[in-house]
Amino acid sequence: MIESRIKELIEIINKASYEYYVLDHPTITDQEYDDYYKELLSLEEKYPEFKKEDSPTNRVGGEVLDQFTKVTHKVPMLSFDDIFNEDEIVAFDERIRKTISNPTYTVEPKMDGLSGSLIYQKGVLVQAATRGDGITGENITNNVRTIKSVPLHLKKDIDIEVRGEIYMSKASFEKANIEREKKKEPLFANPRNAAAGSVRQLDSKITASRNLDFMAYFLPNPEDYGIKTQSESLEFLRELGFVTNHKLNTVAHNAKEVIAVIDEFSQKRESLPYEIDGVVLKVNSLADEEKLGFTSRVPRWGIAYKFPAVEVLTTLKEIKFTVGRTGKITPNAIFSPVHVAGSLVSKATLHNEDYCNDKDVRIGDVVSIRKAGDVIPEVVEVKLERRKENTTPFQMITECPMCGSTLIKKDAHHFCPNTHCPARNIEGLIHFVSRDAMYIDGFGERIIEDFYNMGYLKTFVDFYFLKNHKEELMELEGFGSKSISNLLESIEESKKNPLDRLLFAIGIRYVGKKTAKILAEYYQTMENFLQTTYEELVAIDNIGEMIAKSIIEYIHDEKNLKLISELKALGLTMEYHGTNIISNEIFQDKTFVLTGTLEQMTREEASAEIEKRGGKVTGSVTKKTSVVLVGKDPGSKYEKAKTLGITIWNESEFLEQL
Repeated sequence: MIESRIKELIEIINKASYEYYVLDHPTITDQEYDDYYKELLSLEEKYPEFKKEDSPTNRVGGEVLDQFTKVTHKVPMLSFDDIFNEDEIVAFDERIRKTISNPTYTVEPKMDGLSGSLIYQKGVLVQAATRGDGITGENITNNVRTIKSVPLHLKKDIDIEVRGEIYMSKASFEKANIEREKKKEPLFANPRNAAAGSVRQLDSKITASRNLDFMAYFLPNPEDYGIKTQSESLEFLRELGFVTNHKLNTVAHNAKEVIAVIDEFSQKRESLPYEIDGVVLKVNSLADEEKLGFTSRVPRWGIAYKFPAVEVLTTLKEIKFTVGRTGKITPNAIFSPVHVAGSLVSKATLHNEDYCNDKDVRIGDVVSIRKAGDVIPEVVEVKLERRKENTTPFQMITECPMCGSTLIKKDAHHFCPNTHCPARNIEGLIHFVSRDAMYIDGFGERIIEDFYNMGYLKTFVDFYFLKNHKEELMELEGFGSKSISNLLESIEESKKNPLDRLLFAIGIRYVGKKTAKILAEYYQTMENFLQTTYEELVAIDNIGEMIAKSIIEYIHDEKNLKLISELKALGLTMEYHGTNIISNEIFQDKTFVLTGTLEQMTREEASAEIEKRGGKVTGSVTKKTSVVLVGKDPGSKYEKAKTLGITIWNESEFLEQL
């Protein structure tokens, strides 16, 4: 009798939770829910032998762990690449259409929380894990059981893995910070950090008190349940008892429709009860997903669009100076923390002395801050009308804040001349492994700084000797056999990178990504490059006197020549992999802008053909634009080109000119 009543109460409460969270249609009052809950709790305390694993009373937490155990994901939890503008959406659509003839896409809000994996056996939640590094996560089952929107028992008694976002709503975030302020505890920076910290509490009662939520969005093995599309999988998840974003999730048929949905989401963003920082775009057909497959680190069938910059006001409290990889000194604004584009920031770049003087930036000023994607925020302007009396004008420092060397000024910037300055070395190492340079995946700023301080990394060459320290590295916190092996594999793979990436990676002042490519295309080999002269450099298009001087200074330094020689001996590629420029007067020295969808090739391929013939491709239409290449469903660039009277080619005309 007691056991059957406990079972009945569990069914009543779970049904009420499903109707409240999933259907958004409560059928019992809060008072009735509380009465049923109290009765269940009382019976379980008196008769603990009848307590069920899927009982809603497990949501209060209580078990305290010493540490989280590791969980290996059967199917890797890969993240998507990020994009930031409409052109990249069009380019993604073009890449997909190269393999899939008529794709459709699901467009889903990108929740600003953390990914979680839930595993059910016979419909009962048995394991929950964080994403971790995508291969191995942490077991957070006790904590996830406290999340009320996570079903403890599904509507069907099946074995299944479900993935989704663990997040903190705006209301819960505000409530949590009010409580923390009362207790004089540090405030949470943003809902995402709050959710991540809450779900990783060793005491599940603390997690329960934070009132987290869960939104399901993905099935790793949909084919096991006869599902053929992403939209079908979302509906299936809802039928099982999960909360999904069914009211906002949309199916689009082309880039134009995707952009329209994104515009709609950006307008709704502030009114939503939770933070979103963009949208996720996925190919809807699972058969098409399988055709597209994966790269070594991301799915080819999906992409994440991030919302553009946001500006806010704050008070400048301090100006701190940092040292970059070339020794460049950058003044940075330190201000009262503010939420910008979904995160709490307290630092922004002030670029250089001239920038500070032109804007007349002073400590105590109210300033506007702007941030786009993951880029460091910058100070847009000073609100002079709100300036207080007796503020002090900006004053540039004269000594390096790290090593004390006297600074030298070159052009608009100040530099630390000490090539052994610790800050310069660390920044140089961080740049060397970055995405556009050698792209050694797995190195974050903190890891490089730790390896530098422990003596494993001092120069670029040391990356390629880390394999000799594998055993020591595995003893460090956060480094297991798998992560170290992946890191070393990525280091070895970087040796295949072409000359342009290496020229960018070694950190020659003023040589950015585009300049490195120009140099690699011109010289073809490192040997040719090292034998260049100032006169030859300034004769190359887009290589000015300042860049030429910097290059000559670099290649006449014996330490730099020794470094390149050592990298060559280690097997790094010293040749350019690209194609020689084709002489073509129609394209040579012309500036092109592409808009709309091309049918015969992707926009990336069209851009490559233009650059092969000596042309340049840019992203915006100006009076200096030579030609606008227009495909299907062009955007505002087409209208602007017509207004400015710029030459317009359709795809047929473009192919004819090629």
